[in-house]
Amino acid sequence: MWGECLSGALYWNDFVNMAMQAGFTDPRLVEDAPITIESKEVQSQVSASGNGMLEFYSATYRLFKMETLEPDCEDYGQAVIYKGTIPMAQSGWTLDKGHVFEAGKIHPVCGNTWNMLKSERLMEHFEFVGNFDHHFGIFEGCGSVMPYDNKVASGGGKGDSATGAGCC
Repeated sequence: MWGECLSGALYWNDFVNMAMQAGFTDPRLVEDAPITIESKEVQSQVSASGNGMLEFYSATYRLFKMETLEPDCEDYGQAVIYKGTIPMAQSGWTLDKGHVFEAGKIHPVCGNTWNMLKSERLMEHFEFVGNFDHHFGIFEGCGSVMPYDNKVASGGGKGDSATGAGCC
């Protein structure tokens, strides 16, 4: 299991909930990739244990421990403009899978993203438009579905997914 990067795998929502319980209110998925099981012996063990339908992913999250973050992405009509000043990211910078900031372009953002980008280490790289004066509800497109891409067929059907957090 260790060699296949499956040892210590967590169900994706358990990882997100553990991060939130540790004070990281709004965990952001930066990238993920399906993990295929190459060893026939390991695949047989997984199948024999009744877990042959599981899909495994390697995932990288960006976590912020900030008191200003809300449990959900709320819309306050705000936007940011990336200045293109982060080294090796002059044309664009990625906060997470849902937020790729092209330099010079205005990007609508939720209150949490706004606050993350206003953090001490990132704020100099962005221009900020708006404030928290008007609340428009949940930011469109935010939800609580499984966040991982399902691009590689592993020979089985769909089932619960696990993330190899901290491995590989």
